[in-house]
Amino acid sequence: MSVTYDRPDQRNLLDQTRQGVIGQPLDRPEGPLKVAGQATYAAEYRRPACAEGVLVGARISKGLVTGIHRDAVLSMPGVLGVYSTHEMLRRAAQGGAGEAPMQDVHHVDFPDQPVALVVAETFEQATAAAKALRIDYDDQSDTARLLPSAEAAEPAKEPVEAGDLEAALKEAAHVVDVTYTTPGHASAAMEPHAAIAEWDGGKLTLHGSLQMVAFNVKELADSVGVDAEDVRIVSPYVGGGFGSKLGISHEAVAASIAARELGRPVRVVMSRQQVFEAIMRRSETEQRVRLGCDDQGRLTALAHEALISNLPEEEFAEPVTQATEFLYRGDNRRLAIQISRINRLTAGSVRAPGEAVGMQVLEAAMDELAVKLHLDPVELRKRNMPDVVPGEGTPYSSRRLVEALDAGARSFGWNQRHPLPCQRREGEWWIGMGMASAARVNILKQAEARVTLRADGSLLVESDQTDIGTGSYAILGQIAAEMLGQPIERTEVRLGDSTLPSGAGSGGSWGASSTGSAVFLACEAIRAVLARKMNCSPDDLLMQDGKIWAEGTDPRPVTELLEGDLAQVGRIEPGETSEKVKQATYGAFFCEVAVNAFTGETRMRRMTGAFGFGRVLNAKTARSQCLGGMVWGIGSALMEELHFDHRDGHLVNHDLAEYHVPVHRDIPEMEVILLEERDAYASPIQAKGVGELGICGAAGAISNAIYNACGVRLRDFPMTPDKLLAELPDPFARVT
Repeated sequence: MSVTYDRPDQRNLLDQTRQGVIGQPLDRPEGPLKVAGQATYAAEYRRPACAEGVLVGARISKGLVTGIHRDAVLSMPGVLGVYSTHEMLRRAAQGGAGEAPMQDVHHVDFPDQPVALVVAETFEQATAAAKALRIDYDDQSDTARLLPSAEAAEPAKEPVEAGDLEAALKEAAHVVDVTYTTPGHASAAMEPHAAIAEWDGGKLTLHGSLQMVAFNVKELADSVGVDAEDVRIVSPYVGGGFGSKLGISHEAVAASIAARELGRPVRVVMSRQQVFEAIMRRSETEQRVRLGCDDQGRLTALAHEALISNLPEEEFAEPVTQATEFLYRGDNRRLAIQISRINRLTAGSVRAPGEAVGMQVLEAAMDELAVKLHLDPVELRKRNMPDVVPGEGTPYSSRRLVEALDAGARSFGWNQRHPLPCQRREGEWWIGMGMASAARVNILKQAEARVTLRADGSLLVESDQTDIGTGSYAILGQIAAEMLGQPIERTEVRLGDSTLPSGAGSGGSWGASSTGSAVFLACEAIRAVLARKMNCSPDDLLMQDGKIWAEGTDPRPVTELLEGDLAQVGRIEPGETSEKVKQATYGAFFCEVAVNAFTGETRMRRMTGAFGFGRVLNAKTARSQCLGGMVWGIGSALMEELHFDHRDGHLVNHDLAEYHVPVHRDIPEMEVILLEERDAYASPIQAKGVGELGICGAAGAISNAIYNACGVRLRDFPMTPDKLLAELPDPFARVT
């Protein structure tokens, strides 16, 4: 069954089924394999005679490779080859590229860009040879191209403008005009980038750690010059991606080239440092927010302008203002993004691109406006809920922001917050509360899945959809089990193999709703076949616990209707529902922090998030995704920051020892509230994406709590102790 989603499916069929597994907090079926070390990740496949490859990075920030001293390392023990070809990648592909990214490693675009691959019998031999390899360069490095520059920036896209912003700001009763900065971020997934390439004649099989297999096949095929039909990618388990594995990258193409030349499998695993240095960063930002409102706090003017960066000729531009376009009122507005072209590693998708850093700044600015107005920050947001998208007039498909604000405030105990800073002290700690809204665009992607009702009544779900730790195995199985009335224990899910129907991939929070809709449609097609056998309408068909019946008939085993396996493919394509309404997910954060009056250390004490994102497909995996996003928000607020050497552009903190991410002791008691809703415009299963919503605005809530605690309004993330210490009030002053 193939559907172009032009009209909302109002049937809510999953509310009429009887199996009762949809939405339940079921465990992930692959969980026992993972915790027992039996889930095979990309680098762990055992291939006979597999050689080991190690990438070599450039020592300049820009220029040309003019010579590679191969002979010296080819004589080293175990070395099989040194490769530096025009096919190898200069940059990793962006998500959804479907074609080779920029190639030819003889051109150097950024420090530590992979420029060669050394292959040997063992990893230790390859590592030693890679360290010994000498490379000559025509060094064209330019220190002026190492840092973002507003003067040299260009528009990333056409600005969004409506009304007369300057006049509205001049006439406003209250105005906030603030500039915030956020640093670059790394995805820092647990599993590094890894690939094992193997050729059989002209056909290539790659075991890789990738998020969007259907696109990755095309990217890899284009890179090595073969047809996509001759490439198979296997990626059943991915140890985290967060955007860094959306597109094909250096290790996959280099391994494929070396394997073809050597006539044997080649494994390339990037070191943690190489991943940090070469695979996707989130761009740093400088954001100016101007808010103007009347004396009741209703926004009349809103401007959000950002400076970001990327390499020359890269199309991706961090969409900082993505949520600002539709979140709050303000008919007079300007949203603009400028991009500075610099020689740093590629800026690309890192979890919740755009909203992750844009929302935290917008929400901090909204808090500043609330302080000026002497108005509760929750109330300020409620007064600025537009009926349609400002400047467009587009209606919303659903919008649970007010409900999230109310539910979160009630559960958190927001009414206990003192509106003035420095009003609560416990020993040497200032205590404060803060809040912020959450919002993330919703996207439906093209996806396919095959569902087989086997002759014994069990189910098989198949798609190249990946599971990067988000719960795809669980959710897709639950949808099929619910639709076809089978216990979840009798449902098998196979994912992450390009020989299977093409799913949407894991990215942009679209995987579960898109590929889940494809599973739903495949099940509908099976139900239609069964209904014909029962001489009834599919709408009258009832299935539960392996039995089937229609109203007025007795249940019987579904196997009695089967003459063998019954398989159907479902396909969903985005249609007019994506254009008729603004689709987004919403939520609210509330948190309490303690700031040390003497050291500036910030400790999270508790945090609540309330989220509305359509139908909840699995309450446990959804909650985990929200928790993960909130943890990312804590990192963004307090510790995560890429540091580049301004002299030569190299990344200084290129591992998990120096790039600080939140660990268990950093995370407080956290509460997640799931607000069930049905958004028929979003997908046939009335679900929207949740994976990234939990980060969007979270850091802003923490920033606002810090201000409420100690009265310091920092506008440079992360809010580290050194920055706070310089601004803290007298630690011996009495609280008044």
